[in-house]
Amino acid sequence: MSKDAKPVQKRIDQFFSGPGGRADDWRDLVEAAKVWARGGDRAKYDAVLADLSVTEEFHGYPGLQLMGALREAAATGDAATSLALATRLTQALTTRSFRQHAGDWSAKDEGNGEAPDLVPQVFGTHAARRPYFETLIVTGVPAGSWSVLANEWRKLRRPVDAFVYEPVIVGSLEDAFCATLLNPNLAAVVVNEGFGLRSRHDAPVLRAMASSAGLNDESDASALRLAHIIKRVRPELDIYLMSNQDVEAMAGNPEANVARRIFYSIEDLLELHLSILEGVQDRYDTPFFDNLKKYAQRPIGTFHALPIARGKSVFKSDWIRDMGEFYGLNLFLAESSATTGGLDSLLEPTGNIKKAQDKAARALGADRVFFVTNGTSTSNKMAVQALLAPGDIAIVDRNCHKSHHYGMVLSGAQPLYVEAFPMTEYSMYGAVPLKTIKQALLNAKADGRLDRVKLLDLTNCTFDGHIYNTRRVMEECLAIKPDLIFLWDEAWFGFARFSPFLRRRTGMGAANEIEAWMHDPKSVAAYEKQQAELGKNPSNEVLLKTRLIPDPRQIRLRVYQTNSTHKSMSAIRQGSMLAVKDVEFHTVEQQFKEAVFTHASTSPNQQLIASLDVSRRQMELEGYGLVANAMEIALAIRQAVNNNPLISKYFRVLGADAMVPSQYRQSGFTDYLAAGVNWANILKSLDDDEFCLDPTRMTLVCGTAGFDGTQFKGILANEYNIQINKTSRNSVLLQSNINNTRSDVAHLVRVLAEIAGEVDRGLAQGGPNAKKTFEARVKSLMTDVPDLPNFSHFHPSFRGDAGTKTNEGDIRSGFFAAYDAAGCEFIPLRDPEIDRRLKAGPELVSANFVIPYPPGFPIMVPGQVITQETIDFMRKLDVKEIHGYDAKEGLKLVRVEALGKIGRPKPGAAPKLKSA
Repeated sequence: MSKDAKPVQKRIDQFFSGPGGRADDWRDLVEAAKVWARGGDRAKYDAVLADLSVTEEFHGYPGLQLMGALREAAATGDAATSLALATRLTQALTTRSFRQHAGDWSAKDEGNGEAPDLVPQVFGTHAARRPYFETLIVTGVPAGSWSVLANEWRKLRRPVDAFVYEPVIVGSLEDAFCATLLNPNLAAVVVNEGFGLRSRHDAPVLRAMASSAGLNDESDASALRLAHIIKRVRPELDIYLMSNQDVEAMAGNPEANVARRIFYSIEDLLELHLSILEGVQDRYDTPFFDNLKKYAQRPIGTFHALPIARGKSVFKSDWIRDMGEFYGLNLFLAESSATTGGLDSLLEPTGNIKKAQDKAARALGADRVFFVTNGTSTSNKMAVQALLAPGDIAIVDRNCHKSHHYGMVLSGAQPLYVEAFPMTEYSMYGAVPLKTIKQALLNAKADGRLDRVKLLDLTNCTFDGHIYNTRRVMEECLAIKPDLIFLWDEAWFGFARFSPFLRRRTGMGAANEIEAWMHDPKSVAAYEKQQAELGKNPSNEVLLKTRLIPDPRQIRLRVYQTNSTHKSMSAIRQGSMLAVKDVEFHTVEQQFKEAVFTHASTSPNQQLIASLDVSRRQMELEGYGLVANAMEIALAIRQAVNNNPLISKYFRVLGADAMVPSQYRQSGFTDYLAAGVNWANILKSLDDDEFCLDPTRMTLVCGTAGFDGTQFKGILANEYNIQINKTSRNSVLLQSNINNTRSDVAHLVRVLAEIAGEVDRGLAQGGPNAKKTFEARVKSLMTDVPDLPNFSHFHPSFRGDAGTKTNEGDIRSGFFAAYDAAGCEFIPLRDPEIDRRLKAGPELVSANFVIPYPPGFPIMVPGQVITQETIDFMRKLDVKEIHGYDAKEGLKLVRVEALGKIGRPKPGAAPKLKSA
């Protein structure tokens, strides 16, 4: 920036900077203060301080007094004091010492010479600490009186309080909205009447959004309206309404149910203070974990089959004592196979596990939640088994996790596979277009088989980050079949509930929006208007092109969502939750119990259940900030990789424009880092686009550096201690989560720069031959890629009762056909017999699932007819891990003569049940 250029004023409606961005701003302030203190130009310091002063209004610390002291030091030209105070405040924010040390709140350095805690408190001994949070106070009191008001709130604090909180005061609806988004430390909101609509600061994007929401006049800034806005953005926050009018009338208003409690504003604040603490305590309580801690401290004699309980067999042993020392005593004290004495049964919970599940349901926006201790693979199979019976048809993403396919085998349901859009260049699939799903439903309707289609089973988000427009999918499907059940496998997307941007794209988030829409009188009018436009018998072509509106009077909302809690929250491995929002759940409740009995262990791990309980607590109290940080980390990685001159020569993180074809990005959104993109652009994309890209999932192309995905994954793990999960032929998947830090970003960027440098030097020093070899390698990885095979069809032997327009099949019979060894054969993949039979027959029919990693989905399922494209793909695969295929034996196929016997009962066996 030139000396004559004017600094651009910071706007409050740019929300890309999360916790890390705020920390950077404070470090910039310290650096500018150092320059000024050394006799340099103070203009940079003034500019940074002016920017900070705007957004720091929405945080409890440093607060009004300390920010005022900073501005005063600058106004008097005191560079030394400015540097000292800015440094102290930045250090307190970085170490979070202000949450416990009273001296951090003084403008004067009142330190006792002790260094702040830089090490997480899990290490070493430490005194008990009261968790700290902040409470947003929305008021009509003039800003000049806010310091006095804040002091009145602080006077309410008592030594016996379990928590300590700091007030954050704002005076307008726009500022309250911004504080809700910018401040992850908020746990409660108090809304008084009499506040204004507009912020004092620049917020053009926010103004446009507010106008579209009908917020144009100061009279629109009502307490109840603001409460609804805040609840929509951050549903975990407790809201308290303060009315100085007819408080009884407000309390009786059904729309006031967003508030935890309503107070008459002239009454004293102690009850409100106690209510705020009680509300946080309600979220802080972990019924199962709390009881498990108490159980571990009791003197108990164990006469059940669990020798390690109480740890005696471990700590008295000379041979396995090291295991006890590694894990610690509490792990063993908390072990038990009992379901009494303060514990509970996971199979039929009635006590603290039930209470913990109810709290999880509240956190996820569900009616009920099941805890699952053997992974989301089991959650998926439980849901499929409980919701489907033999002969039912389920529309299933063919590229879904194998647990769904096996769930169909267990239930006897018939999968009707639908295909995702291919991303051949990167050897991966996207998600299933809505048009494909609607076509499957319309085909079933034309065949007179729509009544048998019970379930739509999709993965959201996909492994590679493709997110469905869940609301649109459900609404349009319900317009065709009003009682269709939806199962959203959100194994990788559980964190999204705690992001106001991503929540709308979750199964539960969309279900709650649909439920609210159903009760809006305008919904019936919208449906009837569309029906009038469509006419009595619209063609399938018209229906496929139209964004269908369901009849809200006919909808039976039935939504299930599975989350791998351990994949995105602080749960122990295999911790999963199954969330339910189903108006017909009473009709399947017994089936769910049977599914639990079928799949859940009778000896579930207590620590795992406790971690599910605790992970819910964490996400309700700090999940918003943790998820915001994970998204910020991901954007920092994208920026660092794609804008680094050396790294970007050989690596790049794919943007939304590369991951989602343009026809599915109706808003025109291209990428999170594109010029001019702000939170309003992203919001429009999330509302309108058929598919979006999860910002926390980053596909890093490594084929352009000459590495295949598996090779590069090994290099990162073995040489640089960087672990990743998924690979493709020419890419690896990076994923940020609530565990990552800016240090992780720095480590990754340094490693990529080092590897890129090695590639660069190798090409420069190796001469023409090295360059030629490198280019050939890149071409083989990036250009000579195999076409991805689609699902072909089930063999007629497994389609005895199938329709003419649909492609479902009896996968269960196909699966068990492989149990007849004499009825199966093996043919090596490159045997000419394969090619002869593809041309002349008889057909090749798979006897099992074949799942290559990557891409990690079944390219063959039991009973499927194998086609040329599948064989070509298999022959071009250069991956080592292929489940269901032994290269020495070859493809396992169902013999032709055995196909004719499928479905026929064996002598003495019970006859096969006909499909329902």
